[in-house]
Amino acid sequence: MWVCSGSPLVAELCAGAGLDWLLVDAEHSPNGLESILGQLQAIHGYPVHTMVRPPVNDTVVIKQYLDLGVQNLLIPMVNSVAEAEAAVAATRYPPQGVRGVGSALARAARWNRVPDYLARASETISVTVQIESTAAVEAVEDILKVDGVDAIFVGPSDLAASMGLLGQQEHPEVRAAVEHCLSVVKAAGKPGGVNAFNPDTAQHYLACGADFILVGADVALLARGSEALAANYIKPVDGDTPASY
Repeated sequence: MWVCSGSPLVAELCAGAGLDWLLVDAEHSPNGLESILGQLQAIHGYPVHTMVRPPVNDTVVIKQYLDLGVQNLLIPMVNSVAEAEAAVAATRYPPQGVRGVGSALARAARWNRVPDYLARASETISVTVQIESTAAVEAVEDILKVDGVDAIFVGPSDLAASMGLLGQQEHPEVRAAVEHCLSVVKAAGKPGGVNAFNPDTAQHYLACGADFILVGADVALLARGSEALAANYIKPVDGDTPASY
């Protein structure tokens, strides 16, 4: 489930719902370092896996997220082998990578209270790269060969846009591209995931071999739920438009 509100309280509500994983998003959501930290702390006490998506595949941003204690990263818009290699390198200390060393200042190392953190940090970090363009689909087999890429996650919204099918995530050509990626990742022996809010589509992708799926979002649930309440109790007035428009 997407966690997009930026609120630790909402993140904790979702963490206790019985879901098996949450994605805290900072690409399209109002999340900064402080709000991500608060959500990690709020979720920590619950039996749910947490992944975080930074706004960009950037060495400095990834370093900051790792220092906060993020262990599972979803890297957006990875379109090539070189971009996948850069994402992995950002999560590794030299000589394996380019992550800056600041464990004495970092929550991830509990401020140097974790024994051998520098030597073992990469053992606790997973890198999932997002396939969400035609270029990425064409390169997916080679991207999966990159050492340190643990999984892929297909983003049908941007993928549809890159195919000239903006807003048509359910288009047969988009679904075929998603199915191709799931087939390739399965053959590579790595996990593959996809975003699918439509229950029938989600079940279809599970049948195609998807290992993990995002099936909803906190903000979407709140938006639709509050709309339903309004529809039940407030009579529409001709010409009314929402004030936010």
